[in-house]
Amino acid sequence: MTENDFQLTAPAIVFPGMHQPESAYRVGYDLLERRAPKEALEIIEKALAEEAGATGNTGLRCLRAWAFMMRAQLQKAETELRDLVEASPDDVWARHALGRVLERQSRLEEALPHLRLAAVMSGDIEHELAMLRVERLLMTKADNG
Repeated sequence: MTENDFQLTAPAIVFPGMHQPESAYRVGYDLLERRAPKEALEIIEKALAEEAGATGNTGLRCLRAWAFMMRAQLQKAETELRDLVEASPDDVWARHALGRVLERQSRLEEALPHLRLAAVMSGDIEHELAMLRVERLLMTKADNG
C-alpha cells in the first residue's frame, strides 16, 4: 500500500440531545460539509417532524434543500426553496439556490431572475458569475435556435 492508497474514513457523529433543532442544525450542517446528504436528511427530517412549529425553522429547511440539491433531488429542492423564497423574499441563499436548481433543470429563463436578484442583493462574485453563466447560455441558445 502506498501513501496515495491511504483513505481516511471519519466515524459517524453522534451528539447528546441531537433531537433539539439547534443540535440537528449543527450536525446536519457538518454532515453536508462532509458530503453526507443522506445522513444529514435523516437528522433534519427527524428534527422537523419532532419539533412543534419546526416547519417554520428556516435553518433546518435550508439544510434540507441543500441536501436535496446534493442528492440531485431537484424537484424536492425546488419545492422547498420556492416556499422559503415566498416566506422570505430577501433570503439571498434561498433565492440563489432556487436559481441554481432551476438552472440544473435547464429552466434557464426561470432561473435568471432569481440569480439576478441574488447577485444584486449580495454583491457576491460567485452569485454574479452564476447569473452571467445563465445569461450567456440563454444568448447561445437564442443564437442557435
